[in-house]
Amino acid sequence: MRASLALFLLALLSACGRLIPEGATPPPTVAVPPAVTTPIAPVAANALLAGLMAGPAFSALPVQDSDAAGALASFIESCPRLLTRQDASGLTRPADWRGACDAARSWPQAGARAFFAQEFAAVQVGDGRAFATGYFEPQIAGSRTRRTGFKVPVYAMPTDLVRAWPDEAPLAERTGRPPLGRYDEQGRFVLYHDRAAIEDGALDGKAPVIAWAADPVEFFFLQIQGSGRLVTPEGEVIRIGYAGQNGREYVGIGGVMRERGLLGEGPGKYAGSMQGIMAYIRENPAEGRDLMRLNKSWIFFSELRGDGPLGALGIPVRRESSVAADPAFVPLGAPVWLDMDRAEAGGLWIAQDTGGAIKGANRFDTFWGAGEDARRIAGGMSARGRAFVLIPRATAARLGAGTP
Repeated sequence: MRASLALFLLALLSACGRLIPEGATPPPTVAVPPAVTTPIAPVAANALLAGLMAGPAFSALPVQDSDAAGALASFIESCPRLLTRQDASGLTRPADWRGACDAARSWPQAGARAFFAQEFAAVQVGDGRAFATGYFEPQIAGSRTRRTGFKVPVYAMPTDLVRAWPDEAPLAERTGRPPLGRYDEQGRFVLYHDRAAIEDGALDGKAPVIAWAADPVEFFFLQIQGSGRLVTPEGEVIRIGYAGQNGREYVGIGGVMRERGLLGEGPGKYAGSMQGIMAYIRENPAEGRDLMRLNKSWIFFSELRGDGPLGALGIPVRRESSVAADPAFVPLGAPVWLDMDRAEAGGLWIAQDTGGAIKGANRFDTFWGAGEDARRIAGGMSARGRAFVLIPRATAARLGAGTP
C-alpha cells in the first residue's frame, strides 16, 4: 500500500495500510512517545534479532479449506517475487522458496491445506502477540473532467517534487535518502506544499490531474487507504493507486480527536471508528476541515490498469487473503496464521503489502476488498491475538525453529 485504514487506526487506537508499490516511499508518521519513568528496552531490528520459537504443526491449526485455497492462489502470485526479492527479516533467502513455489504451481486447490502442511513450518517471532487492523479499496464518486459537483483534484506526481539536500544540511549528515521537497523561486530547496496549501490551489496548473472527486471527506480517507476507485456519473470505474507523497508529516486525526475528548461513548461523543470520524467532520464542517488539514501529508496517484489494487510486491492484493506486514519481521510473500479475538481477522493470510503504520513484529493490516461491507469491516477492525509466520521447513530447521 499502503497503506491500511492503517495509518488512521494506528493513531486512533494507539496500536494499518496503504497500498504502496515497492520502491515508493511511504509517508512519514508523527508519533508521540509515551511518558516513561524507566529505560525503554531496545527494539529488535528484524525477525531474526527478535528471536524465533517453533510454532504448532500446521495440521494442528483450524484451517478452513476455502481459507487455504485462497491463500494458495495468493502465494502462487507471490512466488516470482519471493524467488528474487531480498528478505529484510533475516529469516529466508530467495532459494529457500524454490521448493514450495515449484510444488504450488501444480498443486490442486482442493488440497491446499495439505500443501501448506507439507511445505511449511510455523514459527513465532518475538512474543507472538499480534495486533491487526483492516484496510479496503474505497469507491467514491469521481469524474474525468471538472464539472458541477466534482471539484476535488486527484493529482498525479508533480514535476517539481524532488529529493535533495537543503543547503544548510552539513555534509556529514547527508546520509541515506535525501528528503522530499522543491526548489522555490530563489532556487532554495524547501519543504513541499502541505495539505492546506494544496487544497488552497498551490498546484493549480502545476501538476497533472487524473480526475476530479466529488466529496473532499471521502477523498481524504481514500488518500489514507492509498488506492481506490472513482465511479463516474456515466458508470466508468477509474482505479487509482499510490504514486508518491509530498514528504510532509502524517498526523492521525483520530488520535487528535481522542486527545480532545471527542471520541467515546455518551452525549457529544463519536464512535472510535472511521465512520465516527467522518460523522464528526460532516456535522462540524469548519472544525472538520481544520482537523483534516492537521494531516500535512498529501498522496499523489497514478491510474491503474488491469487486475486489482497493487500491494508492495507489485501484484494484486486479494480480499481475505492478503495482509500488510512489516517486511523487517515477515518475509513479503510468506503465509501468516493469525489467531485473533475477532473471527474475521483470523485465519491464513499471505503477506503482500506494507504500510507506513504497520511497524514491528506481529503487526498486521488485513485487506477486505471493495464495497460497503469491506468499508464496514475494515473501518471497525481492531483485533488482538497470536501470530505465526510460515516459512519453508528446511529454513525453519536451519534457524533452529523447526516444528517440534
